[in-house]
Amino acid sequence: MGITSGIVLFAVIWFMTWLVVIPIRIKTQGDLGEIVPGTHAGSPEVHNLKRKAWITTGVSVVLWIIIATIILTGTITVRDIDGWMFNRMEPLQ
Repeated sequence: MGITSGIVLFAVIWFMTWLVVIPIRIKTQGDLGEIVPGTHAGSPEVHNLKRKAWITTGVSVVLWIIIATIILTGTITVRDIDGWMFNRMEPLQ
């Protein structure tokens, strides 16, 4: 795995984790009973985005280290995944 593919892998993991973390413990205007005129009741009032970004980064680093180690050591290869799911690749001789 090269530097560029490592960065791309980290970015994909980070954004997927971000989409999971964003809705956790969000307080909407409807929950707090203070709806600003012209906005939706589901609009966030307390979102803590900075804290969630740090949590996302920490989780992403751990996941990236695990996945990058699996890729670099060859524990699981593309040929293994193909054998489990599709069986389209020629066997190694």
